[in-house]
Amino acid sequence: MIAQPETKRYTLDEYLELEIASETRNEYCDGEIIPMTGGTPEHNEIASILNTALRVSLKGKPYSIFVADQRLWIPERKLYTYPDVMVVPRPLERQQGRTDTITNPVMIAEVLSKSTKSYDRDEKFSAYRTIPTFQEYLLIDQYTAHVEQYSKTDSHKWIFTEYDDPESYISLSSIPFEIRLADIYESVEFEP
Repeated sequence: MIAQPETKRYTLDEYLELEIASETRNEYCDGEIIPMTGGTPEHNEIASILNTALRVSLKGKPYSIFVADQRLWIPERKLYTYPDVMVVPRPLERQQGRTDTITNPVMIAEVLSKSTKSYDRDEKFSAYRTIPTFQEYLLIDQYTAHVEQYSKTDSHKWIFTEYDDPESYISLSSIPFEIRLADIYESVEFEP
């Protein structure tokens, strides 16, 4: 029998020190550092379109919108992560002792890839639900026009809605925002 090498465990401080010096983004999950994979052009296009639509819709309202490079701390799961798109009410709440990490998103959207879709639906969504301010989650497929929406209605109660019709509108309950499904995929060319 071949012994498996033991995975190195990192403290929060070790991770943050490495992350600040790193040229790539890494998640931190309870002692383990997980490299973030690069996105496809479709992934980036979808995130960019959603970001732009959110910025236009929320202009002048008390929200900040972040795309991909803003670190989120989820203390209950000891998880640092970088959601694809986050809407955060102002004032921003930052991790104690940090100026570069936030803790209070109201809405998160993840663009699904083949390698992360199970993680985004299961473990990551479970972690996000431990954030007291978190109210809405969008899972956006990058390979076909399909969006899954989870909206919190009460403590531990979520409504699930999915969208496949390009003419359907996705209305968020956590913020004043609505977008047509076809508009999310405006410039995206799906593989045949």
